[in-house]
Amino acid sequence: MMKKRSVILLLICFAMAVSCAKKPVHVKHPIQYKEEGVASWYGWRAKGMKTANGERYNPKDMTAAHRTLPFNTIVKVTNLANDKSCEVRINDRGPAKWTKRLIDLSKAAAEKLGYVKKGVAKVRVETVR
Repeated sequence: MMKKRSVILLLICFAMAVSCAKKPVHVKHPIQYKEEGVASWYGWRAKGMKTANGERYNPKDMTAAHRTLPFNTIVKVTNLANDKSCEVRINDRGPAKWTKRLIDLSKAAAEKLGYVKKGVAKVRVETVR
């Protein structure tokens, strides 16, 4: 009788654990996000610092910081002055709320867009996937 109760109790505990287990959360990416604004970039001083998603910042990676887009969203950024574009992955939060900037890019992305010396550029940001 005691063995039977133990088995039943064990099965109940197992069933509760399975039902309470975290289920994967699927974040819906914006279907079509498209916005124009000012982009800046951050470089070597931030190298190795943790980004908002926990990765270490590497200026050679094609990454960016955006205030609201979900992490790992791939966006196409186009420099409106020279029509150069590149794809970056959102892995950080920013720019700071008090700035009027739309996105902060890694140094590698800013180089592809051709505005490293200038520091900022008018860009279009649109989701890819």
